Amino acid sequence: MVTSVLPHAKPIRFEHKKELINPNIVGGLVAPPPFMLLGLVHYSTLTLPVVVQVVLRFAPTVDARNPAAQVQAPIVQAGRRQQPTADHDGPKPPPRIGQNRAVNTVRVGFVGVGQIAQHHLRTYRDVPGVQVVAACDTDAAALAKSASEYNIPFTTGDFRELIARDDIDAVDVCLHNNLHAPVTIAALEAGKHVYCEKPMAGAYVDAVAMAQAAERTGKKLSIQLSTLYSPHTKLAKRLIEAGHLGKVYHARSTGHRRRGRPYVDGYGTSSFVRKATASGGALYDMGVYHIAMMLHLLGNPSVERITGKTYQETDMDPGRRELGKYDVEELGLGFVRLGGGLTLDIVEAWAVHQSSFEAPSVYGSKGGLKLDPLSYFTNLEDVPMNATFEVEGADWRKHVLDPKQQWFDSPQHHWIGGLLGEIEMIPTAELALKTMLISEGIYLSERLGREVTPEEVAANSVSTAIAL
Repeated sequence: MVTSVLPHAKPIRFEHKKELINPNIVGGLVAPPPFMLLGLVHYSTLTLPVVVQVVLRFAPTVDARNPAAQVQAPIVQAGRRQQPTADHDGPKPPPRIGQNRAVNTVRVGFVGVGQIAQHHLRTYRDVPGVQVVAACDTDAAALAKSASEYNIPFTTGDFRELIARDDIDAVDVCLHNNLHAPVTIAALEAGKHVYCEKPMAGAYVDAVAMAQAAERTGKKLSIQLSTLYSPHTKLAKRLIEAGHLGKVYHARSTGHRRRGRPYVDGYGTSSFVRKATASGGALYDMGVYHIAMMLHLLGNPSVERITGKTYQETDMDPGRRELGKYDVEELGLGFVRLGGGLTLDIVEAWAVHQSSFEAPSVYGSKGGLKLDPLSYFTNLEDVPMNATFEVEGADWRKHVLDPKQQWFDSPQHHWIGGLLGEIEMIPTAELALKTMLISEGIYLSERLGREVTPEEVAANSVSTAIAL
């Protein structure tokens, strides 16, 4: 039985994808697990309305300055001083995002100010044309600290109050995996663009619902996929599209940690290792970066069939195992048949008794690539040749010659550049959705003991979204 957070679900198609993403989804939400009432932390402590009601008693709304006045203030972007427009013709409505860079900026509100949100907030300091104007969290102390450090004028303990504000253009969602879908969909339906932390959601069906909400509302949805913006990935994409690999036919997605399981190996919280909050382990936490990167390099092909297996075999501290309620995979393996005769194999490890894995790679009829550091392999005059690149210098020159390259420096640069109309955005939501399809397909393949189709994954996907 397929369930979803969206009552208005309809089949949609994505570019480059042959199969229907969502053939038959009905409305519904799962109830939260009892321990969520304790406010256990993953990326943020935002969990349930009952918690929010309690926290609001000591986290009152704060508005340190008039947000409406911020639209009229001059800003400095990309080293150029911007001047306010003349107002002698009378009052004018606030400009649309990207309509007039001289008076406009993207105003962002944060839902969650936990561990990953701190990274997002620091990154925005280096992104031109953006201002963080609001933040929400049920942890009053953490919220106050972030507001002070990053000069955020408005704070609240209720995300609904934040997304209802008309001085916010876009929302950055930094929460538990199983809270991504309900908060993202609510923000989209409130008329906000959304940038959501990876993975897209806790279940494929919830990710579909997020994509449908963006389609229905006409708002932009972007997922945090940092590997797409590394200089090595950008150059690899150029080499493939220029034909230097010939006919590309296979890719390998890898991620390795010798001993790096959250919580049980000494860092992070138990929310990373519980299905009730995270839904998955190494595939959801690390695999999303590498699988999405390889799909991007392969030209975003359709997914045809999936098979795989997961493991949790490496010893861990017994006390941490018990306290953490560890019930997700530490090693995920997969093989995917893609459109156009392409194939992809996957190995993703939080913990494994190996010093390293082979780097992510792409195989073609005329050449091959390994990522980070980027290496190229081909034959010249019937002699095998292995080559490396001066990637950083080339990336610097492109930035000097083309100012728009700044919008490809990070996923947040890219998102803001897209909202400002400076660039055409990479379809990160589509890539993240296919990554969810593959990861959940591996889980289903293990359960059924055979290869599965995207239609079977959709039919068996059950919402893990926490009702708010």
